[in-house]
Amino acid sequence: MRLQISRNSEVPIREQLLTQITLGIASEELKAGERLPSTRELARRLKIHPNTVLAAYRVLERSGWVTFRKGSGVYVPSRSEDLPLGEDLELDHLISAFLKMARSRGFSLQEIRGRVQMWLELQPPDRFLLIEDDADLREILIAEIRHATAFPVSGTDTRNACAAEVWAHATPLALLTRTDEIRGLLPKDVSCIFLRTRSISEEAELVRRLAPDSLVVVASRSWEFLRQAHSVLVAWGLDPVRICLRNAKEPGWRSGFDHLSQDTLMIADTLVAARIPTHCRLHVFRLIADGAMEELRSFVNRFLS
Repeated sequence: MRLQISRNSEVPIREQLLTQITLGIASEELKAGERLPSTRELARRLKIHPNTVLAAYRVLERSGWVTFRKGSGVYVPSRSEDLPLGEDLELDHLISAFLKMARSRGFSLQEIRGRVQMWLELQPPDRFLLIEDDADLREILIAEIRHATAFPVSGTDTRNACAAEVWAHATPLALLTRTDEIRGLLPKDVSCIFLRTRSISEEAELVRRLAPDSLVVVASRSWEFLRQAHSVLVAWGLDPVRICLRNAKEPGWRSGFDHLSQDTLMIADTLVAARIPTHCRLHVFRLIADGAMEELRSFVNRFLS
């Protein structure tokens, strides 16, 4: 993964690194088990102080995004649920791998048999349930999922996700960035699908194609969407004075849109995109990775149709 920073920005260099690396891991552009550049190597590459890189790595370590291996380096942690199973394995091999994993975690055959029987007898879920605390971000993600899968989707926050009646007859969904937190909330017998976000590298080409003096307007109802977009654009070398953030919840957020030049690039989330004037040069930024969305469609087609 290519990391970049901008020194001429009010966004701290450490935050630029944190945003790029966390999004890289969440989108699986940085793979589980992959070794990150050493502190000195990355500092030399980006021409910044090694302490800045180390501070960013330590923040990522405390959040569970990376692990330090003594004498080896900094790595993207492997997740225990990632089994080395190919998609073309036969059913018996899949069952064998599942039993081996369950037994290694201390579950008895009687417990496994009982839970498997329960799941076989359950009716398929009738909706997805997205767990996300940021209400505006939750609305954007729900719109993306609903549009891509044509399947019912509702949402809740972590405070209400603990109630069994909330996720009854639903398949929980959450962003990959919140894996540990969500797993701690849900019962062991409730499986949650964790969604990867889009790779920031996919959007870098947009910045490279911009005219030297063109303006980028980012519009969304979510401050988290605006914050991440701003940080990424700055890290990819866009002058902050050329970035305009518009919160679509504020009155007059579309003020001046009728007078934008043809060189201006509008970046908007799925919900706000429909409210952008048709003459504007629009790029709809979808948060959920294409691969993750394809997995949801496959889930719907195989189990819920």
